[in-house]
Amino acid sequence: MSRPLIISDCDEVILHMVAPFKEWLESSQGVDFELEGNSFATALRWQDSGDVLDQKEIWRFLGGFFDTEMDSQMPIAGAVEGLNRLSEQADVVILTNLVDERRDHRAQQLATHGLNARVFTNQGPKGPALQSILAEYSPSRAIFIDDLAQHHASASEVVPDTVRLHLCGEPMIAPHIDCAHKAGHANARIDEWSRALPWLLERLKEETL
Repeated sequence: MSRPLIISDCDEVILHMVAPFKEWLESSQGVDFELEGNSFATALRWQDSGDVLDQKEIWRFLGGFFDTEMDSQMPIAGAVEGLNRLSEQADVVILTNLVDERRDHRAQQLATHGLNARVFTNQGPKGPALQSILAEYSPSRAIFIDDLAQHHASASEVVPDTVRLHLCGEPMIAPHIDCAHKAGHANARIDEWSRALPWLLERLKEETL
């Protein structure tokens, strides 16, 4: 008999990312980070000129952050405890949009914070990656947790039988991002683990998902 499966994103679901990224940019890279609305593309500006960074520069800084600053990421309140509680009743894996060579570092990073889980890396929409994971595990039921609406849209299209929780645990960006629940692509939107965990445990008790 297969177990249920929880597939969780990492950044802004388990670990803070934007907050340490902002601190690193502003303290050592000569870049200000100020998010207005939900446009990440215009959030980064050079401190000396005020000019918006072009897309290539943004990706360069994101790569530099994950190459050198991952250890500055701290857990979101209740995330590690919540997933470890869920692991008593379900398998838990991580699906993170990092390049493949960062997979082992991410697994080590999470283990350092007390979460030992298999990590899958992905680039682009997460629906196909979820489909592959589900084919491997053949779980009795599956729940997907992510902070970005576009990944819930992809999941709802490719693996519609999954239960999908939209959770963004970073208060700096949570009010600005599109809501997958309002769009009809997630079953719920809950941004605090203290409320998300009871909801997830209830979903595990249901006969069918």
